[in-house]
Amino acid sequence: MAATAQEDGDRGQERGQRGCEHYDRGCLLKAQQTCEECSTLFGEYYCNICHLFDKDKKQYHCENCGICRIGPKEDFFHCLKCNLCLAMNLQGKHKCIENVSRQNCPICLEDIHTSRVVAHVLPCGHLLHRGYRCPLCMHSALDMTRYWRQLDDEVAQTPMPSEYQNMTVDILCNDCNGRSTVQFHILGMKCKICESYNTAQAGGRRISLDQQ
Repeated sequence: MAATAQEDGDRGQERGQRGCEHYDRGCLLKAQQTCEECSTLFGEYYCNICHLFDKDKKQYHCENCGICRIGPKEDFFHCLKCNLCLAMNLQGKHKCIENVSRQNCPICLEDIHTSRVVAHVLPCGHLLHRGYRCPLCMHSALDMTRYWRQLDDEVAQTPMPSEYQNMTVDILCNDCNGRSTVQFHILGMKCKICESYNTAQAGGRRISLDQQ
C-alpha cells in the first residue's frame, strides 16, 4: 500500500529535512538547482554536467579536467599538457609533465586529479600534497639554499675523528644528477657541482693514498 503524505512527512522529519517535501516523499526529480514544484533551492552552486550541488565556494566546471573545481575561475588556468588546472602564477613558470595529475600522491596516496587538497607543483614538475623532496625523482621540492649554508657551518664546526678525516666517497647529486668525489662527513656530503647536500653515496669509502 502506498504511504500517505502524512506518513512520508513524518519519515522526512525523522531523517531530517532534505531539500523539500517533494524530495522527502521520494518523488523522481530531474537534476536541477531548484524544485519545479516549490522552487526550493537545493544548492547555491549547481553544475548541470556533474550534477553537483554545493554551497557557493566560487566553483567552476573545467571542461578539460572533466570535473568541477573550487575557484574563483579567474585565478586558475588549464595547462593542456599537464592536463590540470593550475594557479595563474604558474602559467609559463612550471615544468610540464604530460597528464601529471592522473596518479596518486606518492606520499599520502590520494588521487591528485580529483582531490580537494591543493597539490604543490615541484620544480621537477611532479605533484604532491606535502613534503620537501619529491619521492619520485628525489629532487628538492623547495629552495634549500639557506639550509645548505647552515649545513656548511655545522660541517665546519663538527670535525670527524682522525681515522675519517681523509676518507672520500663517490656521491650522486639528486638535484643536478652530477657525480663527484668528496670528503666523507656524517652530517652530509656536499655536491661539488651545485653545492646541494641532497646527495646519495654512489660508491664505497676510501682513504687517500698518502694516508695509507
